[in-house]
Amino acid sequence: MTEQVIINNTTLEVSNFNDEIISQNGQDQHKISFDFKVTHEEYHDITTLLYQQQFDIKVPKQNLEFRGTICNYWTSFTNLYKEGNVGDFHLELMENKNK
Repeated sequence: MTEQVIINNTTLEVSNFNDEIISQNGQDQHKISFDFKVTHEEYHDITTLLYQQQFDIKVPKQNLEFRGTICNYWTSFTNLYKEGNVGDFHLELMENKNK
């Protein structure tokens, strides 16, 4: 089942979406994880986005919105510099809470 996740105004079509609540330092925080495809043409824009480290995250279908950071990620070994290639990305984002 696909879902939309919006990160800093960039919309990603994702699969394997999961939302869980993690308790840290006495506060409940959202942790979301999902997979998405990245094409050769999107590669530069997506990696530039992910280097920003701080994100405004929206998941419209879940009515979820928070500020967060990457807590885990991985990518396939696909060479996305080669035209026509598509890579697999997995991203986990943790909500930031002010104390």
